[in-house]
Amino acid sequence: MSAPSSHWRSHSRLRARAGGLCATALGLAAMAAIASSSREAHAFERQQHIGLGGGLALLKAKDMSLAAGGGGSFHYAYGLTDSLNFVAEAGTSVVSLSYANPSAIMTKDSRSLFASHLGAGVTYSFDVIQWVPYVGVLASGYLLHGKALEDPVGAAGAQIALGIDYQVSRTVAVGLALRQHFILSKISDYPSYTTAFLRAEYVWGW
Repeated sequence: MSAPSSHWRSHSRLRARAGGLCATALGLAAMAAIASSSREAHAFERQQHIGLGGGLALLKAKDMSLAAGGGGSFHYAYGLTDSLNFVAEAGTSVVSLSYANPSAIMTKDSRSLFASHLGAGVTYSFDVIQWVPYVGVLASGYLLHGKALEDPVGAAGAQIALGIDYQVSRTVAVGLALRQHFILSKISDYPSYTTAFLRAEYVWGW
């Protein structure tokens, strides 16, 4: 009886050692994954983006129907944390307005209106993987000019930012940027201004 008992104890010790080795391996793998994740998230801090975009612009002016046009933009972003970014954007759009009635702010025989803006604010990213959706808010200044106005008009306002970016590689990203502009100091004259731009950017600072 002693031989089988000794064999059983030896087998149990081997199983215990194997279990201990598996647990150690799993623990090391988990620590490596956490460390890798920490390094990846840390890389998004201080990450910088610079890029260009272009696409559709929609503007509603007082006593006018909704006017469609196009525009372009330039943007810069800096990673404050792995999810929070400082952003600065500048852009110009042009739309074609129908003729105004006598009570409107535009001259009767004018059509084109340029809307330029410069803004800065913060965005929050919901992920740090290949697809990166985000939301944000920017304070902005606006300049409205062109043949649709007798004189250029300056205004203060804000933007609500929505978008999604796709990381093509470590240094290149593309995306869709939606902006709802609120021209607050002239909100009665320009109650709605929206842009939807496709954009591409260069990324560095990993």
